[in-house]
Amino acid sequence: MAASHGGVLATLDSSKTQWYHYKAVIISGMGFFTDAYDLFCISLITKLLGRIYYHVPGSSKPGVLPPATAAAINGVALCGTLLGQLFFGLLGDRLGRKKVYGITLFLMALSSIASGLSFGSSPKAVMTTLCFFRFWLGFGIGGDYPLSATIMAEYANKKTRGSFIAAVFAMQGFGILAGGIVGMGVSAIFRSFYHAPPYSVDAVGSTPPEADYVWRIILMLGALPAVLSYYWRMKLPETARYTALVANNAEKARKDMEKVMQVEITIQETKTNKTKFGLFSKEFLRRHGLHLIGTASTWFFVDVAYYSQNLFQKEIFSAVGWLPPAKTMSALDELFKISFAQFLIAFCGTVPGYWVTVLLIDRIGRFIIQIMGFFFMTVFMLALAIPYHHWTLNKAGFLIMYGLTFFFANFGPNSTTFIVPAEIFPARLRSTCHGISAAAGKAGAIVGAFGFLYAAQNQDQSKTDAGYPAGIGIRNSLFILSGINVLGLMCTFLVPEAKGRSLEEMSRDDEEEQEDEPNSVESV
Repeated sequence: MAASHGGVLATLDSSKTQWYHYKAVIISGMGFFTDAYDLFCISLITKLLGRIYYHVPGSSKPGVLPPATAAAINGVALCGTLLGQLFFGLLGDRLGRKKVYGITLFLMALSSIASGLSFGSSPKAVMTTLCFFRFWLGFGIGGDYPLSATIMAEYANKKTRGSFIAAVFAMQGFGILAGGIVGMGVSAIFRSFYHAPPYSVDAVGSTPPEADYVWRIILMLGALPAVLSYYWRMKLPETARYTALVANNAEKARKDMEKVMQVEITIQETKTNKTKFGLFSKEFLRRHGLHLIGTASTWFFVDVAYYSQNLFQKEIFSAVGWLPPAKTMSALDELFKISFAQFLIAFCGTVPGYWVTVLLIDRIGRFIIQIMGFFFMTVFMLALAIPYHHWTLNKAGFLIMYGLTFFFANFGPNSTTFIVPAEIFPARLRSTCHGISAAAGKAGAIVGAFGFLYAAQNQDQSKTDAGYPAGIGIRNSLFILSGINVLGLMCTFLVPEAKGRSLEEMSRDDEEEQEDEPNSVESV
């Protein structure tokens, strides 16, 4: 029987930018807004948790989370995200994008509220329940990566597809900004009602009992954007490409697109697409094996470098006077200043990089942006590492170099590694392959955030952070990270350019399938 999806897909590729495109960006982007808020707001409250639950009577410094506890609280959401990317990526291809899309948002909202209600009779019990709920929060966040990227790619036309997918991802920047604003706002409100002296003046009084509500409110507010956008997400129709190419219902795809695009679509009779190869087949390996290696490896390498940059924040914040010594502040003062510093970093370095990508990706292409991003990340990390002792004296220069590294990460591989996997794989494997690539990235994030947290410790044991063993130092870590950026640059050559080309052209869905061996796997 002839497949009759030609007119639907041709209309999608050639359609002008309409309101439904922007609506899809906002609805999908709110998921990423929530993702970023939930993942990054935990870094705002870890010092507050240390003061509340790990205060040591008589100590000259405020309490801090033990290294293992801090790693668990920060890392468990990343582990959940990795598994969620794999699970929901597969589910999105098996059940459909829309059926799974609402589940991820519901899980994020529920887990955000539950995180704020973490309970226990001891500090260890509270931290354990917090980790449990943040794992499931990460699991839901993980599902949003392959589903949002795939949905936006399948809705968009081929001329502006890159910009729309990039705009969804760029909502992360606003989520990080919102985290800083909420942290400042909540701490300021509580500070106005519950005045507290610095730790050096009154160790116990510097952390008022009401501070225990502060971190809970910040975490629970992460559910708000998810709840507000849930209805609109469920109103989105299934993507026409999934309905036509995977569910093989071109008539329903036509009706859905006529409603949202407000145009009449004529179905064309086209040759039946007989390609049924699975993820583990020789045919997939022949067509897309190197592509999957390329998307997974580049995402892994950029996330190692990107998440390791948090190692420098403490030094930068202290150097430029944004974060005075902890003992000179109360718990709420410290939260306010940390939130303000994170807001400034996001506003000056993170957000501009995202939106420059949105503006330029369909003009200069994914490949050039990714190569350029890896190149300049390498340059700026080497520029920080080689004369590292010079930068310890030139704090303003260090801040500028740090900001530029962040800028070219976001106007570079941090954005493009999210976009490309949604464009180059077949429709029936698109969400799965994006999930695999994203999971490789989160594995890199875990290495960057925690492997280098230990590696970057001072080589002198007496100068390491409390509870950490001696490491190789920040300077040597920067040299290693520069090498990782070079590896990412090299792996970029495994990934094809998708600018101006249709999803079907990139996935080669119309190409005849070569016969596999009898024992090849037919499906995922």
